[in-house]
Amino acid sequence: MGKTRKQDDSARVKGILDELARLYPEADCELRWSSPFELLCATILSAQCTDVRVNMVTPELFRRWPGAHALAQAQKEELEEVVRSTGFFRNKAKNLIGMARVLAEKHDSQVPRTMEEMLELPGVARKTANVVLGTAFGLATGVVVDTHVQRLSQRLGLSKSDDPKRIEQDLMEILPRSEWICTAHQLIWHGRRTCDARKPRCDSCALAPLCPSADVQPR
Repeated sequence: MGKTRKQDDSARVKGILDELARLYPEADCELRWSSPFELLCATILSAQCTDVRVNMVTPELFRRWPGAHALAQAQKEELEEVVRSTGFFRNKAKNLIGMARVLAEKHDSQVPRTMEEMLELPGVARKTANVVLGTAFGLATGVVVDTHVQRLSQRLGLSKSDDPKRIEQDLMEILPRSEWICTAHQLIWHGRRTCDARKPRCDSCALAPLCPSADVQPR
């Protein structure tokens, strides 16, 4: 008896996961941080901005405001100047100060460890919460869906949706919970290194044989 489509899909997904693990065994968040608070700030700044740019800005940010209590008292105009190059700097400065105030007032200046509490923080949606909970605390509460994960999930046939929330649900259904955190990092690394948004390098992609979107030219 031949394999069913579901069995074929399961085997293909396993092949993708195995190949990603082989390619990127040490994949991790590329934002620089030394505490959950620093990672939270950096992740808020990373919206519509590269990690490289954020990593250029955060040393000065953390030097001036080394914790939630200090950041909660920051002057918005001064903070805006520090984070200006990350884009949308006015809104980001507002969210950083608001987030820090909630941490100082409700959480003893500590980053909470539940999705529900994280989502109460200004500037924090599921992607940011998943980054911090997974990377800082090792808590697999969901799957990070940034622009890379969204793009690769669609190209690899892991989700048919273009809605990040639906994509996250699809990934949570097909991925083992133990791999939610690492697979997101691996997809992000592959998106940055091979599966570019505008010009994916399918000819040199190790995932091409498993990818329904691969455009591999004959040699």
